[in-house]
Amino acid sequence: MSKTFCCLVLVIGLCLITPYGVFGIEGFNQAFPIIEPDPGHTKLRLSSEGLEAIKRIKNPIAAVAVIGPYRSGKSFLLNQLLSLSCYEGFGVGHMRDTKTKGIWVWGTPVEMDIDGVTTSVFYLDTEGFESIGKSNVYDDRIFALATVLSSVLIYNLPETIREADISRLSFAVELAEEFYGRVQGQDVAFEPAKLLWLIQRDFLQGKSVKQMVDEALRHVPNSDGDKNIDQVNQIRDSLAIMGDNSTAFSLPQPHLQRTKLCDLKDGELDQSYVQKREQLKEVVKSIIRPKIVEGKSLNGNEFVAFLEKILEALNKGEIPSTGSLVEVFNKKILERCSKIYEDSMTKVVLPISEETLQSIHEAARSESLKAFEEQHFGRHHAKKSVETLDEDIEKMFKNFVMANQYKSSKLCEALYTACEDKMDQLQILRLPSMAKFNAGFLHCNQSFETECVGPSKTVYEQRMAKMMGKSKSLFIKEYNHRLFNWLVAFSLVMVIVGRFIIKFILIEIGAWILFIFLETYTRMFWSPESLYYNPVWHGIVATWETLVYSPVLDLDRWAIQIGFIALILLVYWRCFPKRKHGPRSLLPLYADNSKVRDRSE
Repeated sequence: MSKTFCCLVLVIGLCLITPYGVFGIEGFNQAFPIIEPDPGHTKLRLSSEGLEAIKRIKNPIAAVAVIGPYRSGKSFLLNQLLSLSCYEGFGVGHMRDTKTKGIWVWGTPVEMDIDGVTTSVFYLDTEGFESIGKSNVYDDRIFALATVLSSVLIYNLPETIREADISRLSFAVELAEEFYGRVQGQDVAFEPAKLLWLIQRDFLQGKSVKQMVDEALRHVPNSDGDKNIDQVNQIRDSLAIMGDNSTAFSLPQPHLQRTKLCDLKDGELDQSYVQKREQLKEVVKSIIRPKIVEGKSLNGNEFVAFLEKILEALNKGEIPSTGSLVEVFNKKILERCSKIYEDSMTKVVLPISEETLQSIHEAARSESLKAFEEQHFGRHHAKKSVETLDEDIEKMFKNFVMANQYKSSKLCEALYTACEDKMDQLQILRLPSMAKFNAGFLHCNQSFETECVGPSKTVYEQRMAKMMGKSKSLFIKEYNHRLFNWLVAFSLVMVIVGRFIIKFILIEIGAWILFIFLETYTRMFWSPESLYYNPVWHGIVATWETLVYSPVLDLDRWAIQIGFIALILLVYWRCFPKRKHGPRSLLPLYADNSKVRDRSE
């Protein structure tokens, strides 16, 4: 009795120590779910049962996954590859609904020596697509996940290859590549699984499966540029990543009564099927390689961690369905990114220089493309969307360039016209002043250089230089002549003022000297032009310029006002009664004749 009790305690202790009891290894000899659908059958979630079976593996892991339509014999095929009966291996259903939900794994891996490395090979059974009561997005997630996880991907198809099968595979590869990039980084190359096209059909005469696959994936001629055929060829282009990683194999039906397959022994199955099945096992074994991520093989824990990351990305990310092309899904993103560029460019106040506009365009384009890169879906199909976005951006940029040219032309034309008017005004100064002309000339040049911007600036700079040169030449030509006439008239006026109004003899004498110099010099040397080279004339001009224009006083502008004030002072001075005994003036004025007569009398 005591011995029996001790043995019982020992057994219980071992059960507590090992997570799966003393028969833990045998407990893994069954199928476990690793991925299950959520209640809404749209997203996926992890199942701890199967993950524990994988985590315990320390060797590099390889995964063989079978995908295909529901009720196409995927579970039966896996059992055949594992040499298991339906009652020992994956569950096989004979009803119209799908038997396998999510992704299941056979708990006991097959140990293989691959290139001298012991590798644990797991077999994955996936839920068939196109069954009732599921969304396309759910099927796509299952398909993509199997594509990412597997080392060998068996695409199990009944009878033949349809265009929909190619489209679905292409889409699954796009999804797998996209979410692999989101998890590992966009710069990390996606390492696709070995793809095995497995066609199960009753009649094996005619073309080989390899020929069938090659023809199905061949580009469709499109000399007329039909958009629908373009889309079909784009689907084939996206499968280029599979490259030489694909092969094809045909398998006849094992028996006419498919519902009784689980109860039939090998001797009762079609012998051609048994023979091809064994060949298929060898083909699968020959292409199995450890799962590689970023150049490194994964053990059980690493494989599960990778699965968790991919699943999280798949569930988080919004993905299109296979019913629509990736470009259709990307269309709204394309519009948003175009709007980003347009908004950035609209904020710019035109006109600006071409270099500045180009740099702003490049920055806005980079921002738009970056936003598209972060939000778009798919790599191969998205190339066309990127090209479309670039074309849209270039069209918008051309419109901004034209708007910039128009506004630049309008602005520079206004500045040119203003300077032209200013030069015309300086040509007809009441009091000719070279200093004032030069100040106006410089101001026009500076304002034009500062304010005229954009592509029209070069053209208007040439026009401006030509106009300003003509204006300056004309002003210089007329300047000396007008100044000469002004000084002659001024000298005569001052003679009259000094003689009869102010009666200041020095003013009269100075005015006569100026008048005589101007008139006699020109008579002696035949023309006024000869006067302009005389040093005395240069001194007169310098004095004139100092009086007429300075930063403090512009005599031309205030001539009328100053003249009016001088006239008032003069009238006041002449009309105000003199004091009888006032002080004698220090100025040499003309003598008062009336007083001289009084003294003589």
